[in-house]
Amino acid sequence: MTILLEKKYIPLANYFSTASNPSIRLSFTEIEKIMGQQLPNAAYLNKSWWKKIKPPAKHFHAWIDAGYLVNEVEPNQFVVFERIDLANGNGANDTDPNEDILLIRTAEHGDASSLVTLQKTVEAESDFMLYGKDERIQSTQKVRKQIIEWKKSGNSTIFIAILNGEHVGYLMVIGNSAKRAAHRAAIVLGIQEHARGKGIATSLLQRAEEWATAKGVSRLELTVVTENTPAKNLYEKAGYESEGVRKRSLMIDGQPYDELYMAKFLK
Repeated sequence: MTILLEKKYIPLANYFSTASNPSIRLSFTEIEKIMGQQLPNAAYLNKSWWKKIKPPAKHFHAWIDAGYLVNEVEPNQFVVFERIDLANGNGANDTDPNEDILLIRTAEHGDASSLVTLQKTVEAESDFMLYGKDERIQSTQKVRKQIIEWKKSGNSTIFIAILNGEHVGYLMVIGNSAKRAAHRAAIVLGIQEHARGKGIATSLLQRAEEWATAKGVSRLELTVVTENTPAKNLYEKAGYESEGVRKRSLMIDGQPYDELYMAKFLK
């Protein structure tokens, strides 16, 4: 029998499907970040909502179908999920309890506030983003509107990387409505400093390519500051090639910097 989860619980099901940890503790805020929207009031008011494992409820399939049961609930604070094989005394001793759990999904309008904060954090930590620390003027309302408009247009999207319940990275794919440029899209990638070196950027790029291919986009393009060696290496490893230099295109701390044009053909 196929269980049809409500759409809002699918990201949570995807999160648990990638997990192998014997125990996972998530705050209510982290769960809502994974879902991209709020939990129902019943989840805040009743421990029994989390303990349900019988119809007509379906939300519990988000974790139980991946092999987890709810072990502990602290209302409005956190939930502890435990692997069923461990709960039954079968051990799972070969599992690293600290293994990272990464989920990548498209942004929903409920992610707007987190996305604003994430962008500001990434830009404050990087020397090579278009905007410097505290320079971007961005409101939750504006980002929410952008997410909704991009979903309607179908030619642009935002992917969010969620590591252990925390939003740590994003990738924007910005397409074109003009027919002559509909085959190409620009990408903008940002990863929090503490989450780098975990393969998150590569995973985001792969998801972007999958999305682009499904949309008929055959060319992905970007610019990167020539001195940003880690980023250049990342893109080159992912198959992007340099197509030229945009000289003195950015002024960072009063000094001119060149940017590389890079692109990858998917077909």
